[in-house]
Amino acid sequence: MKKKIQTLRKEIIEAGRRAYKKGYAAANDGNISARITKDKILITPSGVSKGFMKPADLIIIDVKGKKVKGTKNPSSESYMHLQIYKDRPDVNSVCHFHPPFATAFAVAGIPLDKMILTEVVIALGTIPLVEYGTTGTTELYEKISSYIKNYDAFLLANHGALSVGNSVFNAYYKMETLEHAAMIQFLAHQLGNINILNEKQTAELIKMREKFGIRKDLGFNQIKESKD
Repeated sequence: MKKKIQTLRKEIIEAGRRAYKKGYAAANDGNISARITKDKILITPSGVSKGFMKPADLIIIDVKGKKVKGTKNPSSESYMHLQIYKDRPDVNSVCHFHPPFATAFAVAGIPLDKMILTEVVIALGTIPLVEYGTTGTTELYEKISSYIKNYDAFLLANHGALSVGNSVFNAYYKMETLEHAAMIQFLAHQLGNINILNEKQTAELIKMREKFGIRKDLGFNQIKESKD
């Protein structure tokens, strides 16, 4: 267990460093967590830049949010992380940042739900816009809870972005993919045209997802229902 925690600390610190370097987390913004056991998680501290964290800065909390180990205060978004782990047993890590292009879509109230980029369709499916909820409160997760079972990446209205995965880097890479999708869609819009994949092309990508053992839903059912 000690070795596992040490590994998770290193992975969270590296993910935070990459996010800060890419401009996803200004100042002390953002938070990352990882599941240690069914009743404990490792989470980033409040008030510390995610680009300059040290192993000792990370905090272990229990399912009720009580600090088990660590000298700093856990992230103000701890409740959101804990609820995600409760509702998604398959998730082992959660990332929340404010990447510029994705956050711009969140502020504009535009979901990333168009079938445009093959890699994004395979990795993330669709990316919904979660209604606004005050940061650091139970209200925020109440909004997320309507989407959490069907998606792995989200835009948070007037706030930022959220991604979940089966490991720290899996969750972090989904954040990179989300931001890449937002940037490409923005640039294509500036060029004056966005070509959307048709249903046949999308279906072929969904089959590829299944072949690679990636979650099958990720919003595709919601798209079909909205068309019917």
